[in-house]
Amino acid sequence: MHNFDITRREIDFHGRKLIIETGKMAKQANGSVYLQLGETSVLVTATMSKDAVENQDFFPLTVDFIEKMYASGKIPGGFFKREARPSTDATLQARVIDRSIRPLFADGFRNQVHVVLTVLSYDGEVDPSNLGVLGASLALSISDIPFRGPIAGVSVGYIDDELVINPDIADIKEKSKLNLTVAGSESSVVMIESAAHELSEDIMLDAVYAGHEAIKELCRVQDEIVSVCGKEKVEVQLVGFPEELLTEMKAEYGERIAEISTILGKQERQDAFDALEEEMLEKHAEADGEELFEENEKTYKEVYDELIRQYMRSSILDKHVRVGGRGLDEVRAITCEVDPIPRVHGSSLFTRGETQSLGTVTLGGAGDEQIIDTLEVEYKKSFYLHYNFPPYSVGEAGRMGATGRRELGHGNLAERAIQYVLPDNESFPYTIRIVAETLESNGSSSMASICSGSMALMAAGVPIKSHVAGIANGLIMEDGKYVVLTDIIGMEDHLGDMDFKCAGTVDGITAMQMDIKIDGITRDIMKIALEKARVARIHILEKMSACIEAPRTDLAPTAPRIESFKVPVDKIGEIIGPSGKMIKSIIESCQVDINIEDDGTVRILSPDKASIEAAKEIITGIAIDPEPGDKFEGPITRIEPYGVFVKVLNGAREGMVHVSQMHTSRVEHPEDMVKLGDVVKVEALGMDRGKLSLTMKGIPGNPELDPSKAGQRRSAPRRDDNRRGSRDSRDNRGRSGGRDRYRRN
Repeated sequence: MHNFDITRREIDFHGRKLIIETGKMAKQANGSVYLQLGETSVLVTATMSKDAVENQDFFPLTVDFIEKMYASGKIPGGFFKREARPSTDATLQARVIDRSIRPLFADGFRNQVHVVLTVLSYDGEVDPSNLGVLGASLALSISDIPFRGPIAGVSVGYIDDELVINPDIADIKEKSKLNLTVAGSESSVVMIESAAHELSEDIMLDAVYAGHEAIKELCRVQDEIVSVCGKEKVEVQLVGFPEELLTEMKAEYGERIAEISTILGKQERQDAFDALEEEMLEKHAEADGEELFEENEKTYKEVYDELIRQYMRSSILDKHVRVGGRGLDEVRAITCEVDPIPRVHGSSLFTRGETQSLGTVTLGGAGDEQIIDTLEVEYKKSFYLHYNFPPYSVGEAGRMGATGRRELGHGNLAERAIQYVLPDNESFPYTIRIVAETLESNGSSSMASICSGSMALMAAGVPIKSHVAGIANGLIMEDGKYVVLTDIIGMEDHLGDMDFKCAGTVDGITAMQMDIKIDGITRDIMKIALEKARVARIHILEKMSACIEAPRTDLAPTAPRIESFKVPVDKIGEIIGPSGKMIKSIIESCQVDINIEDDGTVRILSPDKASIEAAKEIITGIAIDPEPGDKFEGPITRIEPYGVFVKVLNGAREGMVHVSQMHTSRVEHPEDMVKLGDVVKVEALGMDRGKLSLTMKGIPGNPELDPSKAGQRRSAPRRDDNRRGSRDSRDNRGRSGGRDRYRRN
């Protein structure tokens, strides 16, 4: 007998039926829900450890987004034929859920929480990520885990000048000028992730809050379900510290913390903070004794960090004085440089304050495209950006391993910001790879990566439409007061309430991302942040344009050249040849790379223009039938009694010169006039059943017929190799095995 206690709701949500069900699947989790929108469905579970993780100074939340290939009727590739590490898309979606729900747990909460979203079915129309934040919120809300929800998330498109909630995947890719994911509660917005086609701040603001209106509907449904089957929240111990200790240390160290905060350099400021902390710990160690100090040391450090946080926030809110003394809207000093390193196809160095990014561009052919294999149909990317964040960029020693979630997220944001200014693949048929190396970091290295990548593209001669720049703004908010900061440093990000990244051109926004540490922000705050980001972006773009104003007119000498043209589709087989013999011979002889698409598009890649031209001549020779009157020159490759065969168009085509077309005089046998390997001049007579007919008649420069042999008849040589037409190939019934093609009259 089952133990199901099912709660189910069905609603019409912007043109599709949304099914929400709990109580049937994964019942041993603290909370679990099944969601279905269209024919895309997911299972979301939430679990929590019984005890807090000891000696943990952050909330141990883990979110996994699991793509099961069976969901779209696919079998995983590879030797083991099972799902392995998550795809980049799955990792990015897990980050979106994490960033949405993390602010809604209490400060000091240290129990481990694990949210897992498993894609069970995928219809190719509804993106399963549209159900991610909703599922995570509801699974947590109906569980006994202390979560301050509910929240929900939706995607927003901009199609034909209209905002659309949860558009089809195809519409997002082909029609929409906006791909926005927004998450929020019934009262405010908590997370934003977007890419856009240079849209204005007003359109982006309207899109965010159009999404918020849809979110409110989903929050009300969750409230209804929680009222029916929600569990009572458990009491958990929150990590904190004694208020009296905070007051005591504030009186003793507050002024010195304020003084250190005015130091400009990040390392110098941090060294001063560390020295003061060491002085404070030594004093408490003497007062407490060894045993008591070991017990209280962690608390002393936490109180000291809280003092720094409180000073930084109150200084900005009450005095409008930032760490280092900058103005609220002041952008740090910017330095731009192109071509800082040799040999690469394009490079730039962008420095803003103590954040520095080295951008490099590498150009390749179709063989360098990235193959993406997820739940969707396998596809290729001809542009990708890789972001790196080594430990030395923040002055630390550490191990450099596999690419982490943070690197994937920052790289994806920078890639989306730049992709809309790139030329189309028809006019610029290259694969483009940008690598953004973070050399120094003190706030918003992802936005610096956009700037360095944009300049490197222009330095490489990639004809992008315009520069793209990015800026990160922050927020300090307490007791109804708030201040929006421009160009935040790492400390303001760590101790502040918002990280709002916005990138774009002079004409509009191309990417936007927002994370917060509070319950949400209002439309008024968002509007201020967008306007401050616009002003700062224009300022940075002016600096970049002063360094390099437009794309270079030619590619770097080290960059490969690509020649792109089309051939008839029915000629592709001939160009490739049996088992690829012909295409391989062209690649080897001309030292080029060749890619042929199904539509007949041919791309030839090589650093040497002469090699490209040679390969192109061969391919067009195969693909285009010569017209009568076209003249060629080539070697004789075969001699038969009825004529000779000549290779033309650099060996791409072979045509036959009938013996009657070899000379104005009668030629009895071709060998009377030519021998194998002779280079002769020929003219096309036309195509005969797919074969090229040629003539040598009357063309100056060809071998002359020996006058003594003109018009003479001679017996055909007897063949001993039993080839077709031989008199020795008759069968037992006395009939010829083939027509005697060489019989003389």
